[in-house]
Amino acid sequence: MTTTDVKADISSTTSMSLNSAGSDDGSEPAVQHPMNPRVEAKIKALCQRTGLVMKQENGQRKYTNPALTGKPEKGTEIFIGKLPRDLFEDELYPVLESYGPVFELRMMLDFNGNNRGFCFVTYQTRNESQAALKGINNFEIRKGRLLGACQSVDNCRLFVGGIPKSKKRDEIMEEMKKVTEGVVDVIVYPSAADKSKNRGFSFVEYKDHKAAAMARRKLMPGRIQLWGHQIAVDWAEPEIEVEESVMKFDASHE
Repeated sequence: MTTTDVKADISSTTSMSLNSAGSDDGSEPAVQHPMNPRVEAKIKALCQRTGLVMKQENGQRKYTNPALTGKPEKGTEIFIGKLPRDLFEDELYPVLESYGPVFELRMMLDFNGNNRGFCFVTYQTRNESQAALKGINNFEIRKGRLLGACQSVDNCRLFVGGIPKSKKRDEIMEEMKKVTEGVVDVIVYPSAADKSKNRGFSFVEYKDHKAAAMARRKLMPGRIQLWGHQIAVDWAEPEIEVEESVMKFDASHE
């Protein structure tokens, strides 16, 4: 990768297009200050050393590795919490790559461009991600500062309640495709009392977690109705419960 390529990747600004109007968890996009020269120099050096490509958008700095082709195995993303707020990727990345090639790193940012205390990292294989999970959890990144790590859940399915019981699967599929993007399947269960009717809810499967998160954000109560009915929307399965000890940071160190 040339210096020009790195500079172009680093200078990418926050995307404000409709298709990327929120972060992967469906939250509102964070508008950030321009990257300060010291941080830019650190990231530039990291990209030059590793060949990573960085893009900053939607409240995160996202790194991908062009040298890694093919799709990662399922279940290879891990959540890392308790990051010191003044830590940057050049300090963390050597720890991550010691367990295998990093397919993707997403550092979540606050308004000032500092990390929010957590990030997500994806490896290509489950063996690599499990080794990283064990090694990074309770790893002392700085004196007295232990990281926390746990498995990330790549949830692609939403529960949608409040659906008229007369609606068939194909009708629900058609309606969901009108109001959200990335729908790949709809699961409907018949009523026990009347098999010709549904139970008033369905499960909607999306192509990936980001599409599901964006759909959930769009379908939140009060924002949209289906067939004139108010609907209830949530993740079909509970999102991973990150232990408080993994998520929180000690303010006395900041």
